[in-house]
Amino acid sequence: MTLRDYAIRYGFIVLLFGLVAYFAIAADGFVSPQSAVFIFQSVAITGVLALGVTATLVVGGFDLSIGSVATSAMMAAAYVMVVLEQNAVVAVIVCLLIGALVGLINGWLIVYMRVPDLLATLGMMFLLVGLQRIPTEGRSIATGMTMPDGSVANGRFSDAFLALGRHRFDFFIPNLIPVSVVVLLVLAVLIWFFLEYTRFGRMMYAVGSNERAAELAGAPVKAYKIWAYVISGVFASIGGILLAARLGRGDIASGNNLLLDAVAAALIGYAVLGAAKPNAFGTAIGALFVGILLQGLTMMNAPYYTQDFVKGVVLVVALVFTFALSGRGRG
Repeated sequence: MTLRDYAIRYGFIVLLFGLVAYFAIAADGFVSPQSAVFIFQSVAITGVLALGVTATLVVGGFDLSIGSVATSAMMAAAYVMVVLEQNAVVAVIVCLLIGALVGLINGWLIVYMRVPDLLATLGMMFLLVGLQRIPTEGRSIATGMTMPDGSVANGRFSDAFLALGRHRFDFFIPNLIPVSVVVLLVLAVLIWFFLEYTRFGRMMYAVGSNERAAELAGAPVKAYKIWAYVISGVFASIGGILLAARLGRGDIASGNNLLLDAVAAALIGYAVLGAAKPNAFGTAIGALFVGILLQGLTMMNAPYYTQDFVKGVVLVVALVFTFALSGRGRG
C-alpha cells in the first residue's frame, strides 16, 4: 500500500483526531463531560437525518426535504400534545406517518412523474415549510399559547416524551449519554446491517451504481428507489421527534441548519476509510466530525457566520480525499 493509498484510506481519520487535539489545546473546557454532552446532543439529530440522506444517496438520489420533514414532525408532535392534548404515543405515531407519507410522495414524484430528485424534494421542502406554519399562523407552539381562533392551548409535553430528548444515561460518569445518542447508535447499526448484509440493501447499491443494469437483471428498481425516500422521510421524522423532545415546544425556526449539517455528514462519510460511496458507518463518523467542529468553534467564540464556511472547507477537503486523489470520480 502506497503513501497515497494510506492518505486516501486514513487521511480523514487523522484529520478527525487532529481536530480533537487542536480544540483540546485551543479551547478551554473542550475536554470535559459537559462538552461531550453538547457534542453528543448535536450529533444525534444531525446523524439520524444524515442516515436518511444516505439511504437516498445509495440509490443514486438525493433528499433536500429532510430538514423541513424534521421541523414538520417537531411541530406536529407539539400540536398533537399541546393543542389536541393527546399522549406521547399518538404524537410519535403521527410524526412517523408524516415522514413515511412525505417519503412516499417524494418517491412517487421522482419515479413515476419523472421529476428530478433535487427538484421534487426542493418543492416538497418549500411546501412543508409553508404547511407547518398554517395551523398557528406562523407562531411557535407552547403550552398556554393563544390559537388563531382565540382558544388557549392547555396541553403539555408528557414526561415520557421529553425523556427522549432530555434523559441521560450514566456512562463512567453520571448523566453523560443522552437517549437521543442511543437512538442514533441503534439506527446506525440497523441501517448499516440493512445496507451491507441484506439482499434488499445490496440491491439498493446496485440500483445506485447502475440503474439500467439492475433493471435488466430483473430488480424492481422503482420500488427500491421509493423505499429509499420512505426511509429518509421516517428517519427525518425521528430526528424531528428528538428535537421536539429536547426543546419541549414547537419552535418554528429551530430546524434551519438541519439540512446543511445532515448533508455535510452524509457526504463526509464518503471519505471515511476510503469508502468512496454512501455508507452508514461513514455517515455516523461524519456527524461526529460536524458535532466536534461546531462545538470547538463555539467554545473558541468563533462568529456564527463563519461556521458554515468552515464546514464547507472541511467538506471540500473530504471529497478531494475521496474522489480527486483516488480517481474514483472519473467516468
